[in-house]
Amino acid sequence: MTKTKDFPLFVPDSRFTDDTVLTIAVAERMLRSDRGYVDLFHAYFAAFPKVGYGQSFIDWAEERRREPYNSWGNGSAMRVSPVGTACNTIDEVLAEARRSAEVTHNHPEGIRGAQATAAAIFLARTGCDKRGIKAHVEREFGYDLSLRLDEIRDDYLFDLSCSGSVPQSIMAFLESYDYEDAVHNAISLGGDADTMACIAGGIAEAYYGGVPKAIGDKVLDLLDGRLRGVVDEFTDRFASRLSSGPT
Repeated sequence: MTKTKDFPLFVPDSRFTDDTVLTIAVAERMLRSDRGYVDLFHAYFAAFPKVGYGQSFIDWAEERRREPYNSWGNGSAMRVSPVGTACNTIDEVLAEARRSAEVTHNHPEGIRGAQATAAAIFLARTGCDKRGIKAHVEREFGYDLSLRLDEIRDDYLFDLSCSGSVPQSIMAFLESYDYEDAVHNAISLGGDADTMACIAGGIAEAYYGGVPKAIGDKVLDLLDGRLRGVVDEFTDRFASRLSSGPT
């Protein structure tokens, strides 16, 4: 469990996880609206079955279920970032975030986590400052973002719920000074590291104008051809929508 910001972002056995796979599945949905979320999640699970999914998702995908399982977990928030980038208005973002979540995470907390994350990304990429993003998330989603990371780090425990990890991930972004710092902040809490880094990193990417090239190139090198192809296509279509960075 990491409780410090002093660690390398990559290690020799770095690999992509379920967070990456399902985020790219959502990106494909944004590129090709004729494919539904259920079919995409089933297909991506079948192609990449051993990357760390939760057991409830494994059971759902292996059995090819089409009904949700009322999850309140943070999986709905970790995969939603393409929605905040691709949709054109906040209302579209909220509606699409709900659709992306409720095929599995139809519990109100699962939907709230996805919508809050996607809304923060949309606001970040459309020029809202951190004060405005914080105020919007607190007002519209009821998350308390008032504490500093140093106030919660020592006592924060691994938490798979949206309510116990999404606010903290947004706080990690709010305290950051660049993309990499946001990811370090999220991981330093010692929780569900890959998921919290996805949430904080997704907002940071939108706010700071993209992923630094050195980090992006390393990540792309870790992907297989199918995943990288979707990322490249999504980037070609939507990267111009990211913020030019804070002023």
